[in-house]
Amino acid sequence: MTPPNLLPDAAADLARSGDAEGLSALLKGGLAVDARDAKGNTLLMLASYHGRAEVVKLLLKSGATVDLRNDKGQTPLGGVAFKGYVEIATLLLDAGADPLADQGGSTPADFATLAGKSEILALLQARRDNAAKPTRWYSKLIGWVRK
Repeated sequence: MTPPNLLPDAAADLARSGDAEGLSALLKGGLAVDARDAKGNTLLMLASYHGRAEVVKLLLKSGATVDLRNDKGQTPLGGVAFKGYVEIATLLLDAGADPLADQGGSTPADFATLAGKSEILALLQARRDNAAKPTRWYSKLIGWVRK
Protein backbone atom coordinates (compact mmCIF):
# COMPACT_ATOMS: atom_id res chain seq x y z
CA MET A 1 0.00 0.00 0.00
CA THR A 2 1.30 3.48 -0.93
CA PRO A 3 1.44 5.98 1.95
CA PRO A 4 -0.83 9.01 1.49
CA ASN A 5 0.82 11.99 -0.20
CA LEU A 6 3.83 9.96 -1.36
CA LEU A 7 5.06 11.53 -4.57
CA PRO A 8 4.91 9.02 -7.44
CA ASP A 9 8.19 8.67 -9.37
CA ALA A 10 6.39 9.49 -12.63
CA ALA A 11 5.20 12.83 -11.22
CA ALA A 12 8.67 13.63 -9.87
CA ASP A 13 10.11 12.91 -13.32
CA LEU A 14 7.61 15.32 -14.91
CA ALA A 15 8.68 18.07 -12.48
CA ARG A 16 12.37 17.45 -13.19
CA SER A 17 11.88 17.41 -16.96
CA GLY A 18 9.63 20.49 -17.03
CA ASP A 19 6.45 18.82 -18.32
CA ALA A 20 3.90 21.35 -17.07
CA GLU A 21 1.10 19.87 -19.16
CA GLY A 22 1.61 16.37 -17.79
CA LEU A 23 1.83 17.62 -14.21
CA SER A 24 -1.26 19.75 -14.66
CA ALA A 25 -3.21 16.67 -15.68
CA LEU A 26 -1.98 14.75 -12.62
CA LEU A 27 -2.88 17.64 -10.31
CA LYS A 28 -6.35 17.86 -11.84
CA GLY A 29 -6.61 14.11 -11.32
CA GLY A 30 -6.03 14.46 -7.59
CA LEU A 31 -2.27 14.42 -7.06
CA ALA A 32 -1.50 16.41 -3.90
CA VAL A 33 0.54 19.47 -4.88
CA ASP A 34 2.70 19.08 -1.74
CA ALA A 35 3.23 15.32 -2.05
CA ARG A 36 6.77 14.29 -1.05
CA ASP A 37 9.22 11.73 -2.34
CA ALA A 38 11.25 9.43 -0.08
CA LYS A 39 13.71 12.29 0.63
CA GLY A 40 10.98 14.78 1.51
CA ASN A 41 11.24 16.67 -1.78
CA THR A 42 8.08 18.19 -3.21
CA LEU A 43 7.25 18.87 -6.84
CA LEU A 44 8.12 22.53 -6.21
CA MET A 45 11.55 21.59 -4.84
CA LEU A 46 12.29 19.31 -7.80
CA ALA A 47 11.08 21.74 -10.46
CA SER A 48 12.90 24.66 -8.83
CA TYR A 49 16.19 22.80 -8.44
CA HIS A 50 16.09 21.69 -12.07
CA GLY A 51 15.33 25.17 -13.43
CA ARG A 52 11.80 24.49 -14.66
CA ALA A 53 10.18 27.93 -14.42
CA GLU A 54 6.91 27.00 -16.17
CA VAL A 55 6.37 24.09 -13.79
CA VAL A 56 7.20 26.32 -10.82
CA LYS A 57 4.57 28.82 -12.00
CA LEU A 58 2.00 26.00 -12.35
CA LEU A 59 2.76 24.62 -8.89
CA LEU A 60 2.61 28.01 -7.20
CA LYS A 61 -0.69 28.74 -8.94
CA SER A 62 -1.91 25.32 -7.74
CA GLY A 63 -1.18 26.23 -4.11
CA ALA A 64 2.22 24.62 -3.47
CA THR A 65 3.69 25.52 -0.08
CA VAL A 66 6.63 27.74 -0.97
CA ASP A 67 8.86 27.11 2.07
CA LEU A 68 8.19 23.41 2.64
CA ARG A 69 11.47 21.77 3.65
CA ASN A 70 12.87 18.44 2.51
CA ASP A 71 14.48 15.93 4.87
CA LYS A 72 17.74 17.94 4.83
CA GLY A 73 15.86 21.04 6.01
CA GLN A 74 16.21 22.80 2.66
CA THR A 75 13.55 24.92 0.99
CA PRO A 76 13.13 25.34 -2.78
CA LEU A 77 14.72 28.80 -2.50
CA GLY A 78 17.80 27.28 -0.88
CA GLY A 79 18.25 24.91 -3.81
CA VAL A 80 17.68 27.67 -6.34
CA ALA A 81 20.18 29.93 -4.60
CA PHE A 82 22.83 27.24 -5.02
CA LYS A 83 21.94 26.58 -8.67
CA GLY A 84 21.59 30.27 -9.64
CA TYR A 85 18.17 30.33 -11.29
CA VAL A 86 17.26 34.02 -10.92
CA GLU A 87 13.84 33.77 -12.60
CA ILE A 88 12.77 30.95 -10.29
CA ALA A 89 14.18 32.68 -7.21
CA THR A 90 12.09 35.72 -8.14
CA LEU A 91 8.96 33.58 -8.57
CA LEU A 92 9.51 31.95 -5.17
CA LEU A 93 10.20 35.24 -3.43
CA ASP A 94 7.15 36.84 -5.05
CA ALA A 95 5.11 33.89 -3.71
CA GLY A 96 6.34 34.58 -0.18
CA ALA A 97 9.50 32.48 0.17
CA ASP A 98 11.57 33.56 3.15
CA PRO A 99 14.97 34.83 1.93
CA LEU A 100 16.38 34.21 5.41
CA ALA A 101 14.89 30.74 5.96
CA ASP A 102 17.18 28.45 7.91
CA GLN A 103 18.48 25.62 5.73
CA GLY A 104 20.00 23.45 8.45
CA GLY A 105 22.30 26.12 9.82
CA SER A 106 22.72 28.08 6.59
CA THR A 107 20.58 30.48 4.60
CA PRO A 108 19.85 30.77 0.87
CA ALA A 109 22.41 33.62 0.80
CA ASP A 110 25.03 31.26 2.26
CA PHE A 111 24.32 28.79 -0.58
CA ALA A 112 24.51 31.54 -3.21
CA THR A 113 27.83 32.71 -1.78
CA LEU A 114 29.22 29.17 -1.67
CA ALA A 115 28.25 28.57 -5.31
CA GLY A 116 29.43 32.00 -6.49
CA LYS A 117 25.95 33.06 -7.65
CA SER A 118 26.29 36.84 -7.28
CA GLU A 119 23.04 37.69 -9.09
CA ILE A 120 21.05 35.48 -6.71
CA LEU A 121 22.92 36.92 -3.75
CA ALA A 122 22.02 40.46 -4.84
CA LEU A 123 18.37 39.45 -5.25
CA LEU A 124 18.28 37.85 -1.79
CA GLN A 125 19.93 40.87 -0.20
CA ALA A 126 17.38 43.17 -1.85
CA ARG A 127 14.51 41.05 -0.51
CA ARG A 128 15.84 40.37 2.98
CA ASP A 129 14.75 43.74 4.31
CA ASN A 130 11.16 42.59 3.90
CA ALA A 131 11.70 39.42 5.96
CA ALA A 132 12.06 38.76 9.65
CA LYS A 133 15.70 38.82 10.66
CA PRO A 134 16.62 35.95 12.97
CA THR A 135 19.87 36.30 14.82
CA ARG A 136 22.78 34.13 13.73
CA TRP A 137 22.73 32.11 16.97
CA TYR A 138 19.03 31.34 16.44
CA SER A 139 19.66 30.10 12.91
CA LYS A 140 22.47 27.82 14.13
CA LEU A 141 20.31 26.54 16.99
CA ILE A 142 17.56 25.50 14.59
CA GLY A 143 20.13 23.74 12.40
CA TRP A 144 21.45 21.77 15.38
CA VAL A 145 17.96 20.80 16.54
CA ARG A 146 17.13 19.40 13.07
CA LYS A 147 20.14 17.07 13.03
